[in-house]
Amino acid sequence: MRIFLGIVLILACANFAQASEISASLRPVLRPEQAVDPVVPAGTTLRQSLRPLARPKSIETAAVKRATQLAKGSVCCDSAIQEEYVGRVAAKTNGCGLSDAVKLSSVSGVKLSQKAVMDCTTAKALKKWIETGAKPVIGNQGGGLASLQIMGHYSCRPRNNQRGAKISEHGRGRAIDIGAFTLKNGVSFSVLRDWNRSKWSDELSKMHRAACGLFGTVLGPRANKYHQDHFHFDTARYRSGSYCK
Repeated sequence: MRIFLGIVLILACANFAQASEISASLRPVLRPEQAVDPVVPAGTTLRQSLRPLARPKSIETAAVKRATQLAKGSVCCDSAIQEEYVGRVAAKTNGCGLSDAVKLSSVSGVKLSQKAVMDCTTAKALKKWIETGAKPVIGNQGGGLASLQIMGHYSCRPRNNQRGAKISEHGRGRAIDIGAFTLKNGVSFSVLRDWNRSKWSDELSKMHRAACGLFGTVLGPRANKYHQDHFHFDTARYRSGSYCK
C-alpha cells in the first residue's frame, strides 16, 4: 500500500512539473529595454506658416484706387495706354480720316507733351517701343524717362507738307513724330540739338534703331531734310518689311 501511494505521488509530481514547464513556456518573455525616440509635440516641428502676412489696409486701398483710375482712363484695352476714346474721325480730303481713333496723354507711365490722336495699332506700337526701346536705353539716368515731346500726330496733310504729294500716314492716324525727351530730373535732350554732338547721341541712335520692326516706317535725321528735328514713326506695312533710315 505504501508502495502504491508512493508511485501515485511520484506521477502527480511529474505531471505538475510538466504543467509548470508548459505554462512557463507560454508566458511572453520580456524584451530587453531599447532606446525610444522622445515624442516631440507636432507644433514644435512646423515652420512658420507659408501664408503671406496681410498688407496694411492703406496699401490695398491705394492699389485698388490706382487700378480703378487706370482702367477708367485706358483705351485700346490696355491700362498702360491712357486718355480717351475718340471714335470716327471724318475728313473732307480723300484718304484722310480714321474709323477708330484714340487720344493719348500718356503711355506706360511716360507723359506726352500734347494729346496725340492715332489708331490703336499705332498706340500699341508706341507702347511697345517705350517699354522695350526708349525706357531701357535711358535706364536710370536722370531717374528715368518722364515725357516725350510730340511734334506731330493725326493731321490731314500730304507727306512732308509738300503740295501734290501723297497723303501722309499722319492723315490716316498711323503716325507720330517725337522731337525731344525729358527725364524725371528735368534734363531734356532733342533730336535736332543732340543727334550728332552731345553725350545723348548714342541714346538717340539706339532709340531710333529700337523702333525699326515695331513700326513700318522709322525716319530720323539721316533720312532727309524734313526729319532733322524729329523721329517719324508710322505703322504702314510694306512687303519688303520695315523701312528704317
